[in-house]
Amino acid sequence: MFKLLEIKDVSRNFAGFTALDKVSLAIAAGEFFTLLGPSGCGKTTLLRLIAGFDQPDGGDILLDGKSIIATPPERRPLHTIFQNYALFPHMTVADNVAFPLRMVGCNKAEIERRVSAALKDVSLPDKAGHYPDALSGGQKQRIAIARALVNRPRLLLLDEPLSALDAKLREQMQLELIKLQKEIGITFVYVTHDQGEALALSHRIAVMNHGAIAQVDEPSRLYGFPRSRFVADFIGHCNLLAGKVMQLQGDRVLVELAGLGAVQVMMPPDVTVEVGSACTLTLRPEKINISSSLSQDEVQAHFKGVVHDMLYLGDVTVYKVELVNGMLVEALLANSSPGRARFFEVGDQVEVAWLSDAGHLVMD
Repeated sequence: MFKLLEIKDVSRNFAGFTALDKVSLAIAAGEFFTLLGPSGCGKTTLLRLIAGFDQPDGGDILLDGKSIIATPPERRPLHTIFQNYALFPHMTVADNVAFPLRMVGCNKAEIERRVSAALKDVSLPDKAGHYPDALSGGQKQRIAIARALVNRPRLLLLDEPLSALDAKLREQMQLELIKLQKEIGITFVYVTHDQGEALALSHRIAVMNHGAIAQVDEPSRLYGFPRSRFVADFIGHCNLLAGKVMQLQGDRVLVELAGLGAVQVMMPPDVTVEVGSACTLTLRPEKINISSSLSQDEVQAHFKGVVHDMLYLGDVTVYKVELVNGMLVEALLANSSPGRARFFEVGDQVEVAWLSDAGHLVMD
């Protein structure tokens, strides 16, 4: 992996508050890399440091192997797209896109050629003479991208650029961003608090919490193999079942779940598991079977419960089931059968079950 951008032990403090605590990351050339986390976790602070809008209190930031700490923002070979797109309302689309080229003294013919190419890249060549007020939210976002890409930066920083769009347009723009990044090949560093957006867009994701990196991984591994309770709970929906390691059984672990009993769990990769240790079984709702009656021998873990609540979402129904120990677990049932969907009602007696490889063990 060619390391285009390296963050080395970067720290930032504000009046006694630690926004970043010795953060280290390496981002590859051509990668769609996302900084994900709740509000106040430090992701936007880190983006501002990369852009040069702020300075770290410690550590270094390298681009192509060279430190850019002392390089002012306007001389760094990167661009930033903000939440509000920051288009100039008094300029046409073409003039907005041309602005960075005029700032570096490009001649008129070169500006026209590159503006035309940038607008074609974002599929808006017919909007050159329009003003921003005449554009939709999605079109404004694409124009902001065209302006950022017009002089082919080494790196594009995006600070929650889709947050102001409605759900359908946001999904459409996600697909367009993936396509655009793949076609142009520029490295994207993307900031969002939206887990679904991060999973859909990214090659890799850095989950941040309290100014530190909780886990860096591919989306599927973050979702399927979280390394902590925080990551499991923050990425999507997840049941967190407290337990204790009772026995190691080859590639499986026997775990005693509080108030429920013993279940088998697959041995987690790259994690030290010791008998007697506290642990958490992370279990995604779609991995749990729910029925009025389940065969005891078809699954490893099997418990009775009562439907506590339900949420119909069209394609699926989410059930919250209260188990015998009072714990609530969330199970997801697809509404894929022909005809009208049939539901369990609140108060119904049900059974829930899951296979031994359905969950992932996190050591507390």
